[in-house]
Amino acid sequence: MTDLVIGIDLGTSGVKALAVDLEGKTVLEANRSYPLLTPQPGWTEQRPQDWWDGVQGVLSEIAGQLEKNQKVVCISFSGQMHGMVPLDSSGEVIRPALLWNDQRTGNAVAWLESKVPHKTFIQRTGNPPITGFQLPKVVWLRDSEPENYARVRHVLFPKDYIAYKLTGQMHAEPSDASGSNCFHLETKTWDSEILGALEIPLTFFPEIVASDARVGTLLPDVAKALGLPAGIALVAGAGDNAAAATGLGISSAHPALGSLSLGSSGVIFAPLTQATPDPQGRVHLFCHADGAYHLLGVTLSAAASLQWLRNTLFPTSSYDELTQLAASSAPGSSGVRFKPYLAGERTPHMNPNLRGSFEGLSLATGPQDIVRAVLEGVAMSLRDALDVIQPLQKLEACVVTGGGSTSEFWLQIVSDALELPLLKPAAEQGAAYGAALLALRHVGGARADLGGTPEILSEIRPQSSLKELMESNAVV
Repeated sequence: MTDLVIGIDLGTSGVKALAVDLEGKTVLEANRSYPLLTPQPGWTEQRPQDWWDGVQGVLSEIAGQLEKNQKVVCISFSGQMHGMVPLDSSGEVIRPALLWNDQRTGNAVAWLESKVPHKTFIQRTGNPPITGFQLPKVVWLRDSEPENYARVRHVLFPKDYIAYKLTGQMHAEPSDASGSNCFHLETKTWDSEILGALEIPLTFFPEIVASDARVGTLLPDVAKALGLPAGIALVAGAGDNAAAATGLGISSAHPALGSLSLGSSGVIFAPLTQATPDPQGRVHLFCHADGAYHLLGVTLSAAASLQWLRNTLFPTSSYDELTQLAASSAPGSSGVRFKPYLAGERTPHMNPNLRGSFEGLSLATGPQDIVRAVLEGVAMSLRDALDVIQPLQKLEACVVTGGGSTSEFWLQIVSDALELPLLKPAAEQGAAYGAALLALRHVGGARADLGGTPEILSEIRPQSSLKELMESNAVV
């Protein structure tokens, strides 16, 4: 009999499940999509029922493809962070979940900082209050929908809601909880002092367990509906960034090796052995799935900036054609500069109201300069994040992932901007694979050691300093 584990990644656009054998090889895969709700500008919500329908779909699909000699022995999770799923005393969803990129909580953030000093938040939770985090959403619900808030008895993160539906047990784990604004990083417990000062019940928040801890077993009626055997062990899992880093082998065992995701947003992940926040709170500090910590520098519009440019000015061009066009412009984009703050910005500005712009345009500016300026602007925004990270944790190289990493040209620009080697992994499975590795760790599979380094396919090294070139060509 061949034992398998399943990693489930509950993303913003859909859910992905991977069935992996005990040697770490992916055997089966299933995907489902679900809608994103935007009832008002700046608001993003999803129906937890849509998540649940999607998860049931992928698990049923995998169950239907299992061969007679294959058996699922463990399931674990990854998921979009920061979301708020409010439940009543019966465990029923009260309203649609507020998501990580929801921006309605500006007043709640201001109120939080009026009650608890900015420095206290950073020292205790690793982060200042941020509009996308869970705690400001709870405050928003209290102030804006008091009839719904009065019904709240439990608050879960998205992936933990799915685990609850599968097991009947509520829990959270450190990598997600550390993105709440009310989790004490050193003790790895909910921060009763902060919650007490805000008069928010500690009882709203579930028990904390380790990322690789067993949280229950698959309920018999759920197992029957999915076509899986009852009693399958379920493991807590991790937030999406920690899970993706786990899948790449990024851990505190090798703190000089980070990861860089060049997706819709751009993310630099730096593992830490101790909770060391930036005193100004310009970069996120979260718990890692390996039991340690990590820094997370985020630029919100990375590949999304290129997508915006294509949709707005070059709708008939492919992304390959755009990067080829950009290659005909010299480094520095003939003095054109782009700030990629199309959706506000996280690191280092932590300002949802920032907006993007071009500068240095002239009559001599060509389309090649505009495209290259976007690629370079994203790269320099990642450099802004790296400049905050390096004094806290020195990175010597980054493993690269995400859709933008398919462009060798763009990766060279990013390498030049960061002045760091970028390593392309031989295989990229993403957060669902990292969740599967956490399940393997629980059952003792061959890939159970989360400290292993990834297999590297190729390396891109910096050829010049884009930072120095951009500074020398700065528009006065």
